[in-house]
Amino acid sequence: MLEEVERWLTRRSWSSGDRPLHQLTDARAADPRRTSVSVVLPALNEEATVGAIVAVIRRELMEKIRLVDELVVIDSGSTDATAAVARAAGARVVHRDAILPRIPALPGKGEVLWRSLLVTSGEIVCFVDADLKDFSADFVSGTVGPLLTDPAVQFVKAMYDRPLGDSAGQGGRVTELVARPLLNLHWPQLAGFVQPLGGEYAVRRSLLERLPFPVGYGVELGLLVDALHTVGLDALGQVDVGVRRHRHQDGQALGRMAAAIYRTAQLRLSRGYLVRPALTQFERGEDGFVARTHAVDTEERPPMREIAEYAERHAA
Repeated sequence: MLEEVERWLTRRSWSSGDRPLHQLTDARAADPRRTSVSVVLPALNEEATVGAIVAVIRRELMEKIRLVDELVVIDSGSTDATAAVARAAGARVVHRDAILPRIPALPGKGEVLWRSLLVTSGEIVCFVDADLKDFSADFVSGTVGPLLTDPAVQFVKAMYDRPLGDSAGQGGRVTELVARPLLNLHWPQLAGFVQPLGGEYAVRRSLLERLPFPVGYGVELGLLVDALHTVGLDALGQVDVGVRRHRHQDGQALGRMAAAIYRTAQLRLSRGYLVRPALTQFERGEDGFVARTHAVDTEERPPMREIAEYAERHAA
């Protein structure tokens, strides 16, 4: 590990308990305009978990104390009761297609995160995946904490254990097999991030609006790499929030995720093009193995500050 990264680990890695809630509310009270917080949950068919997450954030961080100003669920086309459950639990729900309708929406998590900047107002934006189980408010208070108390910090990722079934620390397979090798080989300054692909992180709006957003699975890697080049390593940090339990995807879905992440890395390394931006996988059918080919996410949205509607909204 680079000496720079070792020093960064001692200065920019924290635990959620390092900043008590009263310290965070005091920081907000001192400068409420610059410390407003929006929490965004991107959701697609998450009726089983989204309600509990919304309820915890609303109860612990909006009613007991005033840490979060707005809580928004962006529904990216759910066919179940995700929207109704989230709304009943206390979130504002916005459908992806209702945001920036002049630009047809593309499928993918990054697309939803990008569009969320147009329907939120907080100077700090905290993203939380909607499939988490046994959710703790520490995922929000822990990641926004350094941004509230240290003006030099601009981007904070959550770090945690990721159990796979009954096995501790076996989650995050794409992280260990794809993302971590890519970061260590090509962006070694980011080698200290425990969960580079984690979906729980908080970022200053002033930084988010300057970054391009890969529309699919590559969004977390893309934002992290681009943030490094935009504001430097010392503006990035991570906070230990304990354990993350969520719905695990099957091997083929992980393969598609890995391909999208590799594509995101390749674009940042060379801004080149894949010869064939597709991934062929195999499933056993009645007559043997059947090939199924999936497109690899290749689209990226431009920095939000380049979108006319966003510029007009913030000029008003």
